Amino acid sequence: MATIPVLDASGKEVGTYEIDTTQIADRVSKQLLHDVVVMYQANKRQGSHNTRTRGQVSGTNKKMYRQKGTGNARAGSKRTNVRRGGGVARTVKPRDYSYRHPKKAIKLATRMAIRSRIDDGEVVLIDGFGIDTPKTSQMAAVLRSLGLEGVTTLIATSGDDSAVYKSGRNIEGVCVEPVRQLNALSLLTPKKVLFTTAALDKVKDGTFAGSGSSDNQTEEAAG
Repeated sequence: MATIPVLDASGKEVGTYEIDTTQIADRVSKQLLHDVVVMYQANKRQGSHNTRTRGQVSGTNKKMYRQKGTGNARAGSKRTNVRRGGGVARTVKPRDYSYRHPKKAIKLATRMAIRSRIDDGEVVLIDGFGIDTPKTSQMAAVLRSLGLEGVTTLIATSGDDSAVYKSGRNIEGVCVEPVRQLNALSLLTPKKVLFTTAALDKVKDGTFAGSGSSDNQTEEAAG
């Protein structure tokens, strides 16, 4: 059983929150987390790299000089890869790096990531931001009060909160996502994860996407 202090927007402790991390995930598999994180990173690759072969560069195929009698090494086309302006010997072409793991594995990895952050004491819990209209300075003040100024932070909300999202999107190192869009990569990348109590309630009750409900996690990461 893990006990997390609950803070308010001013950084004052207003209570505690108890959660059994074994209910989120019965274990933490580093191999599964690694596999799923690598999948998300691969899905984000554009794969637009392209180099030209000797058949694609400009220039004539005429032999540069006669085969014998010049004292030089034998040479054919100037488009060969050993000459400046020639083609590339081992070219790379555009390709799709994306692939998918089974949905159950992806959802399990999300739950494992949440448990690992809680077990490692890297989760901060807030009862509410008190932000009704978008204001970056107000969000910055809240993060400062929580000791998260200058710290890469993922803010997890219970649902779509445009005021919180717009207040935090311009702060460097801060990412705001509803709890249903969380995935292993977004959870493990920042140094701290800031949950609202309502968002952690959904994790505790198993009513968020990582626990088996419909989700678009791979699409979100690929986008």
